[in-house]
Amino acid sequence: MRILLAHTSLSGNTRDVARAICARCEEMGHAVTWIDADIQTLAKACPEGAEHDLYVLGSWSINAGRTPPEMKRFIEDLVAAVGKPAHVAVFGTGETQWGEEHYCGAARRMAAFFGTRYPRLEIEQMPHGAHDANKIQCWTDTILAITETPFENIENTPHADAPRLHP
Repeated sequence: MRILLAHTSLSGNTRDVARAICARCEEMGHAVTWIDADIQTLAKACPEGAEHDLYVLGSWSINAGRTPPEMKRFIEDLVAAVGKPAHVAVFGTGETQWGEEHYCGAARRMAAFFGTRYPRLEIEQMPHGAHDANKIQCWTDTILAITETPFENIENTPHADAPRLHP
């Protein structure tokens, strides 16, 4: 499967999650196109075209849970290139100290924009310990399995961590 994994990261936390997702996808035999939206554009990273089987987008959140401008630009370029893909999975990092309503707001906004049927992955601050490593691996395995299953057979799972379900 061809996977496009694009992320933006301020402190490196989201990049660390992206690395773990990328490693798991490659371990499972998938081809991953890596895009750091802070320094790369879709056109430069994918000169052969943006058509992929799965798009995985990750972001930190700014200003009360908003999406950073670098990721907004990337999403604009992606939609211009391929429309709104059906297979989009999103992940985010954040801090609950700024309020549950803002926690991983960019991930929630991206999921809503794309109307994704994939579960979201949200990590508090940076990924650390066996719990987060397992959470990332299980989420990655889930999105890969969903991509290989027809959508009509998928139950809509709005969040990978049910206790933190946000509207």
